[in-house]
Amino acid sequence: MLEPLTSAGELPLLSLMLLGLPLAALLIWAADAAWARWVALWAVLLELLLAGTLLLGFDNTLGGFQFVERAQWIPTLHIHYLLGVDGISLLFLPLTLLLFLGAILLSWNSVRTMPQLYYTLLLLLLTTTLGIFTALDTMLFFLFWELSLIPAYFLISLWGIGPQRRFAATSYTLHMFVGGVPLLFGFVLLALGHGEATSQFDYPALLSGTLSVELQGTVFLLLLLGFAVKTAIFPLHTWLPTVVSEGPIALSAILLGLKLGAYGLLRFAVPLAPQAAQEYHWLLAGMGVFGILYGALLALAQSNLRGMLAFSSISHVGLVLLGLAAFSIEGVQGALFQLLNFTVISGGMMLIAGMLHQRLGSTEMLQLGGVANTMPLLAALFFLFGLASMGIPGTNGFPAELLLIFSALKSHTGAGLAALFGVVLGAGYLLAYYRRAFYGPLSHRVVATAPDLLRRELWLLTLFAVIILAGGLYPVLVLDTSRVAAEAWLNALVR
Repeated sequence: MLEPLTSAGELPLLSLMLLGLPLAALLIWAADAAWARWVALWAVLLELLLAGTLLLGFDNTLGGFQFVERAQWIPTLHIHYLLGVDGISLLFLPLTLLLFLGAILLSWNSVRTMPQLYYTLLLLLLTTTLGIFTALDTMLFFLFWELSLIPAYFLISLWGIGPQRRFAATSYTLHMFVGGVPLLFGFVLLALGHGEATSQFDYPALLSGTLSVELQGTVFLLLLLGFAVKTAIFPLHTWLPTVVSEGPIALSAILLGLKLGAYGLLRFAVPLAPQAAQEYHWLLAGMGVFGILYGALLALAQSNLRGMLAFSSISHVGLVLLGLAAFSIEGVQGALFQLLNFTVISGGMMLIAGMLHQRLGSTEMLQLGGVANTMPLLAALFFLFGLASMGIPGTNGFPAELLLIFSALKSHTGAGLAALFGVVLGAGYLLAYYRRAFYGPLSHRVVATAPDLLRRELWLLTLFAVIILAGGLYPVLVLDTSRVAAEAWLNALVR
């Protein structure tokens, strides 16, 4: 039975965010099916107001976690309902909500079968995602982690756009279940290894405790394996291109925009087993470099925009791993910055791919050509997002990649040089695809008659563009928010 929250007297904003979405999902079933999308839209907009309240109330000069809520959940095992945010997790909340807002607007007129179930599953997936970012008890985190599989499975299998969508749903679910096993074992070993019954699964207490060097190695490798599956690190990446090509594009945008596995490495794997993480720095750096080059080379070979974006994300997340392996303030802030960027860059590009698919019925290069002639606004915004993906100055991709490459060159010079080569490859595949797909002669009638962005699409992508430019021109908005938490993350490595 839950006890009163420890933040008594204060509005439990995080709990309101997590409880409001399932309530909205219930409201969807109480209303007519035609109103399902409106209920989902207003639910996310109200959640954005709560996230804005968190941003305004957050003090980025303080260390530790803020807006903490605690209650007994399973007293026998000393597992708590424990929520909180710090400079690492805070900004993920509004950006996650914006990405789901984009998914809802992309689905606005395209989901005609079982709309109530579709939007219910989207809201439940959003609930579990916010829970992943706010959970401060390892078992509560694991609960949200595993529950996210249920709505994802049904979204892929029921609303996928490819003939193999059920295979894609099964592949995704099996991969995530297999990845969840080492995560569970790692969290249990952490609890047993610290030996304090009152803080077995309490993340802040685990951070301040000590773990034997031998056990750290086992815990780190287990957590690395579990999170690597979700991050789609080679050779555990095969589910991602399959889901992106077969599943609903709205869900693909969410999966590419939210690298939850990389967040798990940043939040749990490295700080909870710091000595082992530093001992295996070569493994993190090697996985990062291989991912950068492997993803970029396969992206070059893609003829489908969705496939290119899938392998591009594998390449970009490799740079995040390389930054984490540097164990420096530049590396951790660059990794966090890049993970935040994925929500508006990778997620935004996949949303545009979905808009193209809705108009043309395909995102194959052979079916495009001359898109910029009939859809200039869509083409211009895709180009801006592509520039951000390449790390061009003036976009939010530039400060993130600069921090990551700088940290890599300082700690792993050879890997840093390889990362620079990967960045060049990234510019190559993006510009080559853009030139062939968006310019050239109009070779298909459907392209010649396709409409440009609708008003709701233009507003959404313009908001993403503003965030991209704001992060590039004034990156301290992100860096100041995360600095204290990043310094605490580094301090945890030397305890």
